[in-house]
Amino acid sequence: MKLYALNMIQPVGDPPPPEVLDKVMADIAEIRRDLELEESWVFGRGFHGPEASTMVRPRGDDCVATDGPWTEGKEHIGGITIIQVEDLDAALRVAARFVKVTGLPMEVRPFQGEV
Repeated sequence: MKLYALNMIQPVGDPPPPEVLDKVMADIAEIRRDLELEESWVFGRGFHGPEASTMVRPRGDDCVATDGPWTEGKEHIGGITIIQVEDLDAALRVAARFVKVTGLPMEVRPFQGEV
C-alpha cells in the first residue's frame, strides 16, 4: 500500500453559498465514509485561507517568521486528504470522486517510501 496526498485546489475568494456548499460537504462526507470502510482513509481536513499562513525562513543563524503565503496566486491549497491505497490508479479514482462533487481540481502526490 502507498500513501497519497490529495490536495484540493481552490480559487481565492468567498466560498459558495450555503445551499451549494452544504450539498458538497454532504457528498464529501459520503466519500470519507466509503474510504473509511475500505480502510483507505488516513486523514483529511480543510485549511484556513492563505492569509492565515506564516512563513519561517532562515536568516543567518536565526529564523524569521513572516505573515502570508509562500506564493501569491489566484488559487491555493484549500484542503488535504491523505489516503492509503494500492497504487496511483486507485488514488486517481478517489481524486476523481472529490473532483466530481466539488468541481475543483485536485493534485495527487505520492509520499516517498512504502507504508
